[in-house]
Amino acid sequence: MKKVLAFDLDGTLAPSKSPLPDPIAELLDELLGHFQICVMSGGKFEQFNNQLLGNLKVEPDKLKRLHIMPTCGTRYYLFSKDSMSWEKVYAEDFSKAQKAKIVKVVKEVTHALGLDKVKAYGAQIEDRGSQISWSALGQDIVDVLGTEGIRQKEAWDPKGTKKERIRAKLAPLLPEFEVRSGGTTTIDITKQGIDKAYGIQKLIAQLKVAKDDILFFGDKLQEGGNDYPVKALGIECIAVSSWQDTAIALKAIVHVI
Repeated sequence: MKKVLAFDLDGTLAPSKSPLPDPIAELLDELLGHFQICVMSGGKFEQFNNQLLGNLKVEPDKLKRLHIMPTCGTRYYLFSKDSMSWEKVYAEDFSKAQKAKIVKVVKEVTHALGLDKVKAYGAQIEDRGSQISWSALGQDIVDVLGTEGIRQKEAWDPKGTKKERIRAKLAPLLPEFEVRSGGTTTIDITKQGIDKAYGIQKLIAQLKVAKDDILFFGDKLQEGGNDYPVKALGIECIAVSSWQDTAIALKAIVHVI
């Protein structure tokens, strides 16, 4: 039996930048009674707070078993029952010079590809402290358009070919950084070697478990995807394409515990 269940967020536990669906919230509540649970995704902590924690109605004792890793594992938060708040364990933040270089290169490449002319809702480039993220249709499209925003995001690059083309252009120009396909319309850039595999290794050290004790669920497990480093680390993974896929798998786990 596994000791730790780890998850991507967007496309795995919830639709892109949308609240955690009730069936997933209920399953996580049940599973937190039996497993350590880690959620690791490209969004910043505020996105986790709105998207994940806002619809996760669990007791504080269970929250102690929940590990939050925003910005692809470049940050780590644990719940403190003493302060009744989420406290930062670490943050692998960029320097100002590193941020400036990344933003400059991203702007140049996306301009050359004509992607800065796409109608965007909110900024396309977001500084997440320990990660720079470029989102084709803007960071706020779901907030502005709701389910229509989700539809537009899913329709923009259903096979991931556009994102891979952009990633392939960016990576050689930023060799000292990790450049990976992120969410539905997003490219994520972090420090070299600081990715979801780094986050999993931090989790292993925190919990004193082995790789074989962890089961990871993600929708970007292909090479170049931001979930791929977890697979390359040797963690057992389940590939999903929606929160509904994840719910089916979790119901099976609940059935046998």
